[in-house]
Amino acid sequence: MFFYPHVGELGSAYLQVMLVAGIGLILPFVVNRSSTVHRVALFVVSIALALRYAFWRITDTLAPVGLTIDFAASGALLLLEMVALVGSLSAFVIMMRVRDRSPEADEHAAWWGEHEPRVAILIATYNEELDVLARTIIGAKSLRHVNKEVLVLDDGRRDWLRDYCAAQAVRYMRRPDNKGSKAGNINHALARLAEDEVVPDFVAVLDADFVPHRGFISRTLALFHDPEVGLVQTPQHFFNADPIQHNLGVARSYPDEQRFFFDHMQASRDAWGIAFCCGTSSVCRWTALQDLGGLPTESVTEDFMLTLALQNIGWRSVYLAEPLTEGLAPEGLKEYVTQRARWCLGLMQIARSSMGPFARNNLRLRDRWSVIDSVFYWMTTFPFRVAAIVFPLLYWFFNITVVDARLPDVITYFGTFYLWIIVVLNLLSRGMVVPILNDVSQLIGAIPISRAAFTGLLRPHGHPFSVTAKGGDRSRIVVQWRMMAPFAIMLTLTLVGLCLGIVSDRFSYNDAGDGKWVVLFWTGYNAVVLAVTVIACVELPRRERHIADAPERALFESEDGAHEVWLTSLTADTARVRGRRYPPTTRGVLEIAEVGAVESYVISETRDGARVQLLPNEAQREALFVKFYAEGAEPGVANVRLSAMMSDLARRLSFSSR
Repeated sequence: MFFYPHVGELGSAYLQVMLVAGIGLILPFVVNRSSTVHRVALFVVSIALALRYAFWRITDTLAPVGLTIDFAASGALLLLEMVALVGSLSAFVIMMRVRDRSPEADEHAAWWGEHEPRVAILIATYNEELDVLARTIIGAKSLRHVNKEVLVLDDGRRDWLRDYCAAQAVRYMRRPDNKGSKAGNINHALARLAEDEVVPDFVAVLDADFVPHRGFISRTLALFHDPEVGLVQTPQHFFNADPIQHNLGVARSYPDEQRFFFDHMQASRDAWGIAFCCGTSSVCRWTALQDLGGLPTESVTEDFMLTLALQNIGWRSVYLAEPLTEGLAPEGLKEYVTQRARWCLGLMQIARSSMGPFARNNLRLRDRWSVIDSVFYWMTTFPFRVAAIVFPLLYWFFNITVVDARLPDVITYFGTFYLWIIVVLNLLSRGMVVPILNDVSQLIGAIPISRAAFTGLLRPHGHPFSVTAKGGDRSRIVVQWRMMAPFAIMLTLTLVGLCLGIVSDRFSYNDAGDGKWVVLFWTGYNAVVLAVTVIACVELPRRERHIADAPERALFESEDGAHEVWLTSLTADTARVRGRRYPPTTRGVLEIAEVGAVESYVISETRDGARVQLLPNEAQREALFVKFYAEGAEPGVANVRLSAMMSDLARRLSFSSR
């Protein structure tokens, strides 16, 4: 380590951390996020610090070698950490490059000339409710692309949905069984489409809860100017908060858990040519699907496997990082965790399939690396997150040495590495990496995801397919006791161990160098993460699915005459008007841009206006769906607003009312 004699070892360690912090303050003014040279420089330093840290951990922090439980525990933690570090190094290499295809889409807009390509828009559904399906169907019908056909693929075989599709003049399909799950459903539709007199040129796939923006088809088709492109994937955005955002009260200040992947990792993967299909919000060339013979069914994540299967026969997949669809994130924690465990299981099935990294196929080396990188992510991130909670407890209660290290060395090697990574990732992602909240989002599903990772790798098939439930009643507080229990137990043990370590050496001695101080800080951090995780397991009521945040002018006409008001908090059923107060039960007509004159009545009076119940007819309700979901910019929060997030968290953790 670098040593400054005049400040001592500990002071020297702090100076190195302060140096990294100082560089971090300067970097935003000199780094171009889209420059490959700049990104390579940042991540080369990251890799150097990571290897420096790994060398120190391996050579200087283990318990004494021997047939002891101390050495076994210390070695097990080191092994988990080093495997996780390999996954991080792979991610660093991927993020060295980034690609923005929007200029390419601009340049090649309408490359097809006067005759629009024919596009089949497939909406796969199983058990979704009508209010979820209606907005997707209406959004698909409202796409600006004229030469299209909307098809609803109903694996639930529901007569009411067939009748609704007939009323909406969209094509309805059902099949006699559910073989192959979603992939089988789509393959059945592709076989039926192949029998049509005119087959489509392209096929767009939407999940039942994903509404396309009106330019979804025209923007994605622009990238098919390249005859080698078989698939174009776009990001997924969500018009509602995910469970962690919502339960912690940070929906307006902290991005959803998938933003980092879709806004940054996929764009970096695309620069390497390894962006992959994520199911919904994608468009595929008809001839590519015919060459392939349909979607692969060897994995429950048929989307990722589709990318590999297409590449295997010579078709490329690309990524367009534009907000062109928006959907419904899982609203409950059970659904949230189930979805991610299914993704994990599917990836392990791919690793063991004919498209696996070590199978005999035509995949490029980079495609094999892509699969291995994903395997490392699922197999190391979540088990290590659990280990980081459990291993300090071994020290407090059983005096098992898990880290034998000096405090100045910990600050020098770990502190500088960790701070540099946080600085770089936040610089390139515009502030999306918030340590405690990131840890909570990983920890909350770590146990079932870890189980899915190892059982999926050892026994890839024979697991039931679980559909992520969407919609449903969210009007009351629900405590997920079974999910909370392990975190509550670990929090209790962590707090007890922390108290024991502070007040007594009876359970944890000072015979591991400065290890006690290291584990003391580590335990304190774990206590905070666990406490926030426990709070996140208390699911709060949800009253609205979508909010039009930008105020707009409207006209409210009642018995008192017509008056201009500001329209805020607009939903399909209610609105808040500001600028003029109205007593309850006042009836009138609210003139909303692009919707028309909607019959309304006042529910309650507010300080500066009123809350209004809307009574739209069917045409107006459809117009509201288009206004909410098919037009405008991306929904949700794109970047962390730090001061607002701290305020939101403080309010939630203090249990004060909003």
